[in-house]
Amino acid sequence: MAEPPSRSHGRVAVRPTLRPRDLMAPPELAGAWTAQVITLFPEAFPGTLGLSLTGRALTEGLWSLRTIQLRDHGIGRHRNVDDTPAGGGAGMVIRPDVMAAALREAKSAAPDLPVVYLSPRGRPLTQAIARRLAQGPGVTLICGRFEGVDQRVLDAFDVTEISIGDYVLTGGEIAAQVLIDATVRLIPRVLGNQESLAEESFSHGLLEHPQYTKPAEWEGRRIPDVLLSGNHAAISHWRDDEAERLTKERRPDLWRAYRDGMDPNRRTQLSGASDQSRNHREHDEDQSR
Repeated sequence: MAEPPSRSHGRVAVRPTLRPRDLMAPPELAGAWTAQVITLFPEAFPGTLGLSLTGRALTEGLWSLRTIQLRDHGIGRHRNVDDTPAGGGAGMVIRPDVMAAALREAKSAAPDLPVVYLSPRGRPLTQAIARRLAQGPGVTLICGRFEGVDQRVLDAFDVTEISIGDYVLTGGEIAAQVLIDATVRLIPRVLGNQESLAEESFSHGLLEHPQYTKPAEWEGRRIPDVLLSGNHAAISHWRDDEAERLTKERRPDLWRAYRDGMDPNRRTQLSGASDQSRNHREHDEDQSR
């Protein structure tokens, strides 16, 4: 993968629009990672993304957020965005002409962003996907409602479907915030301590080891002695063992992928192995084509 172009955070982006700018909104800085969200509920954003580290990064211009109101592109006096399913059935489906108009607005503002539809039938969101998105210019997200979006517009705009889990939500807004949060935190300077990214869950294909802090003993439960020993080699070995144990117990799928990418003579992954093995990475890339 080619290195992403360096981003500038010192110039305000200029973008033609018919919509008046919110004077209280953070400035949009040229080159910042951009999330565009097509939604019926723009008031749901930034939501939790406006808090803590992601909120501070948004204020500082390390990333930018733009919502597109799907209702603005609705049909008729009542701005209808949906209609009954072809072939019959319960619920309503978002019309292709309405969604296409919103996507064209998104494309006119940021033509190079990939388009993702948050959908329970999509491929699972993984740390590897979040990392790839963080290395790009940003993403345009479609927040579905009702029974979903007409397939024709998804095909026409080469939309990738991504799921945050095997369950159904009332809409895609929460899922969009999950994807944005998982991605934005990987952008340089968003986290105060970038080194923490190297030790957290999925950073090496394993779940994270248990964490402890003061006091050394709490309600009869002690911090493992090795963590208080000062022996950094022993601490590292314990953490590796715990990460492997937890992954075997809780995520055998991740353990199998990790094991397939391991050098049996070392405690490190083979060169070129990804978060979930080379085979899993290539499978993800094939699915995205």
